[in-house]
Amino acid sequence: MTRTSRRRTRRWLLTAALTAVAALVVFPLYWMVVSALTPGGQSQSSEFYLWPDAPTTDNFTEVFAQQPVWQWLGNSFFVASVGTALSVCVSLGAGYALAKYRFRGRGLLYAAFLVTIMIPIQVTLVPAFLVTARLGLVDSPWAVILPTLFDVVGIFIARQFMLGVPDALIEAARLDGAGELRTFFRVVLPTCWPLVGVLVILGFMNRWNDFLWPLVVLQGNESLTVPVGLSTLTNNPAFTSPWGAVMAVATVAVVPLLVVFLVFQRTFVQGIASTGIK
Repeated sequence: MTRTSRRRTRRWLLTAALTAVAALVVFPLYWMVVSALTPGGQSQSSEFYLWPDAPTTDNFTEVFAQQPVWQWLGNSFFVASVGTALSVCVSLGAGYALAKYRFRGRGLLYAAFLVTIMIPIQVTLVPAFLVTARLGLVDSPWAVILPTLFDVVGIFIARQFMLGVPDALIEAARLDGAGELRTFFRVVLPTCWPLVGVLVILGFMNRWNDFLWPLVVLQGNESLTVPVGLSTLTNNPAFTSPWGAVMAVATVAVVPLLVVFLVFQRTFVQGIASTGIK
């Protein structure tokens, strides 16, 4: 076997392996869509099939008619979009300060940030709820947004990325008479669009899929986000078989995540690569 044929064989084997892995990753999403288009969500039959004989949108019609799904989607979009926007601003500012400013206790402060990553949310759940209740924010979208503005992972990624911004570029802007805010917005921020893409995708995904904290602070049925609303469908007596309704809502809930990822896909890949290299 020649070297060219060996390379071609390895390429075909690699393509086959990646195709198999991609199929395993995509199949649960496909199965979700199939279940959403099947009466009863495939729970009425023990037969295995890849496509229903009579696909229908009855699951979508039933769940949207009986539950405030549009309200859940609106709540999730508001929490995810506003929370992500504010969190990205905080992460960019904190990352820039930790990467480019020299002040006493900077290393200790950064170490304290990283230590908080190791603290599970269950430890701070009760104190955070008590503070939220004292502020009168329970059952409000701001009860979900405000406690998540300080994103330690986002600050860590922002700091690692901004370490690669040349100090000479910042000093040149200062020598030209630019203030600190103007230097940040006009010189540093334009170089950080890959970083912004990473923070937007990670932040939006985490807030859209967050379940535990919204479950604690959101109480009214119309105030729920999509993940919490989905949990209420499984034991809802209004549905003879809840799995069709669950799969229908889950199918709709995936769409915003796909749109955000497709919009920021290129900057996401560039940001991850740049952060890793730095």
